[in-house]
Amino acid sequence: MMSIKVFVAGHQGMVGSAIVRQLESRAGVDLVMRTRAELDLTSQAAVQTFFAAEQIDQVYLAAAKVGGIHANNEYPAEFIYENLMIEANIIHAAHLADVQKLLFLGSSCIYPKLAEQPMKEAALLTGTLEPTNEPYAIAKIAGIKLCESYNRQYGRDYRSAMPTNLYGPGDNYHPENSHVIPALLRRFHEAKQLSIQNSKLNIKNSPDEVVIWGSGKPMREFLHVDDMAAASVHVMELDGAIYKENTEPMLSHINVGTGIDCTIRELAETVARVTGFKGQLTFDSSKPDGTPRKLLDVSRL
Repeated sequence: MMSIKVFVAGHQGMVGSAIVRQLESRAGVDLVMRTRAELDLTSQAAVQTFFAAEQIDQVYLAAAKVGGIHANNEYPAEFIYENLMIEANIIHAAHLADVQKLLFLGSSCIYPKLAEQPMKEAALLTGTLEPTNEPYAIAKIAGIKLCESYNRQYGRDYRSAMPTNLYGPGDNYHPENSHVIPALLRRFHEAKQLSIQNSKLNIKNSPDEVVIWGSGKPMREFLHVDDMAAASVHVMELDGAIYKENTEPMLSHINVGTGIDCTIRELAETVARVTGFKGQLTFDSSKPDGTPRKLLDVSRL
């Protein structure tokens, strides 16, 4: 059996590494990966040289600059610029190198802030985006439209999958740019450790509290990253006729999620219980909530 060369862009990230885990055990798959030091995906020349040399058959485009509300607020220019450059460079270079199949991984933040719930793929571009992550969302929408445009003009088979909020191995726990689950895990764990330390030192009246941005009312859907990776491979391997039958040429992305959500308060209470934090949870309503609800309609999948 002939092997296929598969390039996983962003293989060291949470999504990319999960896709690598899915593909490693498959016969006939020759994985191609490059670190950021080895290949700058924001450099058009470097990316085109790479594709011309490697003769890639399939691409999983999981590389992206990601972060939570704080990071999106602080660095909007970096989020839109880097993501646009990565997507445009890889998709265009793949086309020039005659790569027929590509899967672009996006985000559920592409949908309008007040989209009808659960959000169908048809909700795309029907309303105003959530301001706190608009630059990132616009970049992800551009990735979908790049794929659709290359399919339309050049007959490519470039597909898009839009995952819900992800968690799992390889997640980012940085205090400034992590997403909600790792951010809460870190904060509750650190608060618990501080409480234990204060108790040992017999420090009285020390604050035993975790303050969480927002009201706690927004609802979010969560999916384990390994389940997302399995769905990504499934979408990539779908027969072309079946994929086209279940999508539309200019609305071709597929939502990937569980169809179940919970409030941020419920999530925080769960994390507090799991980490063993016994202190007080305080919600700071002066901070932004973000989108009120983000539940995907996953009927296409």
